[in-house]
Amino acid sequence: MTRNDDSMHEQTPITQAQNSIETLHHAVSQALSHPSEQSVAQANTALKRAKNAVDTAVKNETGRNQQPVEFARELLGEEMERLNKLSAD
Repeated sequence: MTRNDDSMHEQTPITQAQNSIETLHHAVSQALSHPSEQSVAQANTALKRAKNAVDTAVKNETGRNQQPVEFARELLGEEMERLNKLSAD
């Protein structure tokens, strides 16, 4: 059985944070387009996971290249703002 290329790449804290933010983006988009208790709950769960992943990346990248960490933080902030639109409506 062969593995695809994605599964052969090492999952670093930065890539895990990026993947979590991507999942969060999709969950927030779903909640915004089809608001329901379930979609909002899924988006909030994805937000918690993304925050944890970004926090882990921050801890592991201290003193190293901060550009990917800052980018992940920025994307996380954007998704949090999008999710907050649900409670503002």
